[in-house]
Amino acid sequence: MSHKRIPKRKAAIAAGGVVALGAAAILLPNANASQDGGSPGAAAPKTLRATDASDLASQLPGLLGDTFAGSYYDSDAKRLVVNVVNGDDNAVARVQKAGAKVREVANSLAALKTGAQTLKADATIPGTAWAVDPRTNKIIVTADSTVTGSAWNRLESTVEGLGTAKATLKKSAGTFKTFVSGGDAIFSQTEAGGVRCSLGFNVTAGDGTPAFLTAGHCGVAAAQWSDSQTGQPLATVDQATFPGAGDFSLVKYDDAATEAPSEVNVGNGQTVQITQAEEATVGTQVFRMGSTTGLNDGTVTGLDATVNFQSETDPSGVDTVTGLIQTDVCAEPGDSGGSLFTREGGAIGLTSGGSGDCTQGGETFFQPVTTALAATGATLGAGDQAGGGAGDQAGGGAGDQAGGAEQGGDEIGGDPGAGAVDPSASAGDDQSGAGMDAGADPSADTGTGTGHHSSSGRRH
Repeated sequence: MSHKRIPKRKAAIAAGGVVALGAAAILLPNANASQDGGSPGAAAPKTLRATDASDLASQLPGLLGDTFAGSYYDSDAKRLVVNVVNGDDNAVARVQKAGAKVREVANSLAALKTGAQTLKADATIPGTAWAVDPRTNKIIVTADSTVTGSAWNRLESTVEGLGTAKATLKKSAGTFKTFVSGGDAIFSQTEAGGVRCSLGFNVTAGDGTPAFLTAGHCGVAAAQWSDSQTGQPLATVDQATFPGAGDFSLVKYDDAATEAPSEVNVGNGQTVQITQAEEATVGTQVFRMGSTTGLNDGTVTGLDATVNFQSETDPSGVDTVTGLIQTDVCAEPGDSGGSLFTREGGAIGLTSGGSGDCTQGGETFFQPVTTALAATGATLGAGDQAGGGAGDQAGGGAGDQAGGAEQGGDEIGGDPGAGAVDPSASAGDDQSGAGMDAGADPSADTGTGTGHHSSSGRRH
């Protein structure tokens, strides 16, 4: 890999891709509704920014105890809606005083979790998923296109046994799969061939060294990662969890002097600073960055999701992952590990898998960043203070080799309603090796292809 000093103006490290998409216009500038001036004790709900709603939602379980039955963000009204059970007057008064809107519901969180346990025991079938949807106060069960015949009958019977007031079954046109692929962004070579994923968020490991988070199934697939298909490894997996209670990896940069800033490149030299890790709230608008499809936006639709992926190592096996965030954001192979974040700079999740694509849509599931940080002992930020050695001089290689793959960055200023990147346009660029020097100035003639926006990697 070549070594070249790239000015920091061009080294806005990204947590994902950029694409000619309306999401970019929505994301920038950062415009949010402010909280209204109502009295803290007033019954009328307050107008809240998504970040403030998320902060309030995180406090409610402790405040309300068993009465709390979930919450969601009404993005149109800019209000936090809180579900309560049993008509507890004290609970209602507490929620109203906190500034949220109260909604009385039939199902407690305990009842919904019991339903999820029944699904786990009786319907752990490849191609199925379920999550609690506080907007309907039900468990939403989804089956992909592979669930047919006796498997479908078994699933349908289990859901019906829970009752229509507690669970709903729907069909997805796609196939649930992890979004790992061979190509650009961050690469590894295995005995089975090349592997590509997307880098999620730069972090500082518990021992103070620079690192990044990505998907656990990426870390399980390969131990060492590079910023180009043929480049030398630049980072090594320290911890990886998949399947089971999460889908996350902590990958440490091999050079402790690597600068690893917490920022997301959204194109045209614009970056969003990642300031904190946040819990997901149903109804919140979120943005996803990935090496294949770039920048896309959507909404959180469910929490504590369980996904039963078809095992890639055992044809008759199931890789079950729990505790995920469900969204309607699209994703495709190669986007695995990419970042999910808010317009205010909150780190929400890491791309795990799902169904569909960015042409027809589908469901995508994400590993909560808060859980990954707690499990690995890592923290967001602090990477900008790292030494200027190899971090400043290391490989412009990947970006400089990408020649002609400028489409993703150049189109960010185009038609705000343009939609997802043309997969055919990015496919060839993915092979160019544009990896962890992602986010270089799209207007510069350095080859800012899709891979160039896919990572929030080290600063070169």
